[in-house]
Amino acid sequence: MHRRLPAAAVAGLAVFTALVGWLVVSQLTATPSQRLVDLDVYRNAGTSVLHGRDLYGYLSHPPQRLPFTYPPFAALLAVPLAWLPFDVAGILWTLGELACTVGLTAIGFGRLLRDKRTSRWWPLLLGLLAGLIQLTLPFRDEVKFGQVDELLALLVAIDCLKVRGKAAGVLVGVATAVKLTPAAFVVYLFVRGRYRAAATAAATFAGCTLAAAALLPHDSDRYWTDALFHTERLRSNAGTSNQSLRGMWLRALPGHSHVVTAAWLVSAAVVAVFGLWRARAASRRGDEVAAVALVGLTAVLVSPVSWIHHLVWLPLILGVLLDTGRARWRWAAATAVWVFFVVRVPWLGSHAAASGTLVPLGRIVQDGFGLMCLVLLCSVPARMTGSILRSSMADSVTLRHNEDVHQGGDT
Repeated sequence: MHRRLPAAAVAGLAVFTALVGWLVVSQLTATPSQRLVDLDVYRNAGTSVLHGRDLYGYLSHPPQRLPFTYPPFAALLAVPLAWLPFDVAGILWTLGELACTVGLTAIGFGRLLRDKRTSRWWPLLLGLLAGLIQLTLPFRDEVKFGQVDELLALLVAIDCLKVRGKAAGVLVGVATAVKLTPAAFVVYLFVRGRYRAAATAAATFAGCTLAAAALLPHDSDRYWTDALFHTERLRSNAGTSNQSLRGMWLRALPGHSHVVTAAWLVSAAVVAVFGLWRARAASRRGDEVAAVALVGLTAVLVSPVSWIHHLVWLPLILGVLLDTGRARWRWAAATAVWVFFVVRVPWLGSHAAASGTLVPLGRIVQDGFGLMCLVLLCSVPARMTGSILRSSMADSVTLRHNEDVHQGGDT
């Protein structure tokens, strides 16, 4: 077995490179105005910190002219990017994103990779699966824009699934300080009964935020009192890329801002409660991967703005659907979901609606990724771990034994 691992690792790397190489090359050699535009924003934020420039007033280069929209703590972490030439930063960032894809895939498909039928060649299988994940539209967009979502998802997954003791919650807190959407996992830790981890995450977030406020007082004041509440700085919230509940309501009810706000708040509250309930139930069954995936889906849906590249929870979702791969229906379900997210479904709907043909159907398809998130939130199965299953079987045997004794006494 050990002799096979090096060969399997080389083969896995070759397969992964073959699947994603074209994507990396095409994005790193794209037109400068279209290349890694979000990474450019991060570098500009780091430069603003170094030179005392207005963090939330500076815009990236034309034609994008994008503002920095993250908390000030994220700008502090972006300083090293400002020290590097853009091309060097782009290569390192892209390689880091690919590494995060592999990490998330390893976590999501852990049961399949550890199964006795596949464990001998798990590096090869991991390379294949990670390459297929990278071909989905959310992960293609991650590389295209040079986004940070994969890294944050990996930090959260490692914290919730692997870290125990006093350090549990630290990575969730850091991720929340960088970008607010991981705050959903602070709530999840509390709902799950991991009060110490939830408190650690909240304290870590507060510490990072206060440290940024001490170093960047003006920018911190502007972010927390003004910039945070102007989501239009992110560009049109009603655009196709926004697949959150609010984005869907904005497209369904254009020009009715108050109605949209009310509908979003009500639907977001319902989805948040339902998603956290399902995640808690999955965790209690012993399937923490499913729990994290469900919280991730919930965060995408309830957030005011969730771009397509925010759907970085796909490796966990697909891994839960496939499980050990011993059931044909699991292969069918996982393959269907993967194909759905490979195709540019929302954009197909947008073009159909804009062309004036099949407008109602086009609007539904335009919301395709968000609607699929709702379907998955309701249908992703929570798998029972071996220890829970054995305990449940033992309880069942004991119950039947007690029933037999009781019936014997009656007779």
